[in-house]
Amino acid sequence: MVPPAPEVISRFPLWICFLAAAMLWSAAIAAWMVRDAHRRGLLDHPGQRRLHQVPTPRGGGIGFVLAMLGGLPLLPQLGVPMPSRWLVAWWIALLIVALLGAQDDRHGLGVSPRFAGHLLAGCFLAASIWPQIHAMLAAPWILGAVALIVLATAWSVNLHNFMDGSDGLLGLHALLVGLGFAMLGWQARMPALWGPALLVSASVAGFLPLNLPWPRARIFMGDVGSGVLGCVIAALSLAGLASRAWPVPSVLLLVSAFLVDASATLLWRMAHGRRWWRPHREHLYQWLARTRRGHGWPLAAYAAWDIVVALPLAWLAQCQSGLGWWLVASVYMLACAFWWHGKRACRRVLRRRQRIRHAPA
Repeated sequence: MVPPAPEVISRFPLWICFLAAAMLWSAAIAAWMVRDAHRRGLLDHPGQRRLHQVPTPRGGGIGFVLAMLGGLPLLPQLGVPMPSRWLVAWWIALLIVALLGAQDDRHGLGVSPRFAGHLLAGCFLAASIWPQIHAMLAAPWILGAVALIVLATAWSVNLHNFMDGSDGLLGLHALLVGLGFAMLGWQARMPALWGPALLVSASVAGFLPLNLPWPRARIFMGDVGSGVLGCVIAALSLAGLASRAWPVPSVLLLVSAFLVDASATLLWRMAHGRRWWRPHREHLYQWLARTRRGHGWPLAAYAAWDIVVALPLAWLAQCQSGLGWWLVASVYMLACAFWWHGKRACRRVLRRRQRIRHAPA
């Protein structure tokens, strides 16, 4: 590993205070929202397409969203040389996604305005790395690259919204992915990358205890939280790729668990003529939660994948660039096999339970 720079060591106590403040702020806002939601009746009620059994407040992600929005402008004061273009574009993109998510949590919002806002956020992320795009690509390819970045950002926002359906799942994944980006940024000697990645992890860590399934989640992050996490993961990915701190395979390996589940489920529903844009319970993590009658199993399974597979191999792909795409191909084939056989096994368990339940005494 890369040894710490002297300026990092000298600011270490300040960094500890900064990250602790982000955690405490996120936790305090989420705890306040639990009480306020119960008082005002702003609860997410159980339903056919939901996994929870009792009315639960949502929108608690606003705590870590505010911690991120407040912490980003302070990073240069901590010795993080973030380009001003990054700071401004990220801040605006996160704010757009947060406002859309908050509106959807409170009053509901149609698909069209949400998707348009996500595309707009993607435009700001593309603008944040415009000098690198312009320098690396010839004129005919620039428009295609920008369109790809905008669509990838919108997909990241919606992907993480799809995967926010089980207690603690998205929060723990985002915390681990943030630590993964921090590890890669540290290895690349780029504080402009590991600094905001640590901020993301610390902010989510403050919210996570209120969202874990033991005994049950006290509050959900809502679209305001899931969308912002998808946007900030896209921002970190693009910034690292543009500055050549890590290769594409490292990013694909870090997000492999969620990307495979969300993408494979979407393609499966489209191939079977389902209304793929509607809420459902067809993701592997939802099958695991229903089969095991609890949220602990999917949380443990996805966290184990992130810790044992995604993080070490993302680091290996950064250090050994020649192995990167081989690792991606192997890991994604393995993940698709887990997804396919996992869902089949869950279906068999549920069918067996139904036969036992309806069997004559």
